[in-house]
Amino acid sequence: MIALIMAGGAGTRFWPLSRKNFPKQFLRVLGDLSLLQMTVKRLLPRFSFADIYIVTAANQIELIKQQLPELPIQNIIIEPFGMNTAPCIALSVEYLKRLYHPQEALFILPADHIIREGEKFLDILKPAEIEAQKGYLITFGIVPLYPTTGYGYIEAGKEIAPGVREVLQFKEKPDQQTAELFLAQKNYYWNSGMFCWTLQTISQAFEVWLPEASNIVSEIGNKWQNEGLDTDIASLYAKMPHLPIDIGIMEKADNRGVIPVTFDWSDVGSWKAVADLTEKDKEGNYFSCCGKALSATNNYMATNKFTALIGVHDLCLIETDDAILLCNKDMAEDVKNIVNFLQQQNRQDLL
Repeated sequence: MIALIMAGGAGTRFWPLSRKNFPKQFLRVLGDLSLLQMTVKRLLPRFSFADIYIVTAANQIELIKQQLPELPIQNIIIEPFGMNTAPCIALSVEYLKRLYHPQEALFILPADHIIREGEKFLDILKPAEIEAQKGYLITFGIVPLYPTTGYGYIEAGKEIAPGVREVLQFKEKPDQQTAELFLAQKNYYWNSGMFCWTLQTISQAFEVWLPEASNIVSEIGNKWQNEGLDTDIASLYAKMPHLPIDIGIMEKADNRGVIPVTFDWSDVGSWKAVADLTEKDKEGNYFSCCGKALSATNNYMATNKFTALIGVHDLCLIETDDAILLCNKDMAEDVKNIVNFLQQQNRQDLL
């Protein structure tokens, strides 16, 4: 089995710390390691560096070299620019199938998840590999702990193998009432964004369900073959359908399986998620530097200055040299709208 880490995202919901040239996956938001380094460390008991590949945008290559000097340079798959998960997976599979047997199992995962139970995480790979070798497209569903509207869901059907269930359908992020219904029915799981399949199975799925992408990466593969891996593929790649793999492939395919898992997992999708994962004082406050809270609770303060809090609750404060973000935790997802505003104003200095 080989592993592919998707690390090309922009991380706009982590502004102002996450920037175009230093996005979320390279940040050390929870300890001494970046999210990408934590992801690789999680894989190492099962995979060697030779079997770990990272797909990323061209402008992030140097960051990967700095943070992962042990990774062979040929194990970095370069997107000319960030797209969505279907294009980046199609490009990566085209790259990998020239190096490996078609029946090689491929485990795909994002670079920015937090999983604290490493052994339980690696345990899911064995049944995934077995079913992948049978021709299934395997995904992993997190057993929900509460009815959240922040994740997509997977509806599971009957068991098709020990610990593996058929996928009935994918559900977009629900409203609160629907999320509560999903939790009560006990056959809905959070969509983790992790997958396992063989190179042959996913190649065939692209040919059937997303032929436009399949044709384009075939052209790219021919260019690599004739002109070398350094050839410019940007004009071809720009034609790829801008779709997530869930919509492009998984919602359409019929050979799908889901493995329900119970390890401690977070996709760290916003500053609120970071705040929830961070150790706090007895009033629920966190100070990255130092501070004092008076009648203030559940605040996350990421600043390099002494911070005094009086009578405020459920806030995130993020400070950099050139910007300050102050938001209610429950509106932390809207940080991406600030980035959109800055793009409209052409504030490249803040992006």
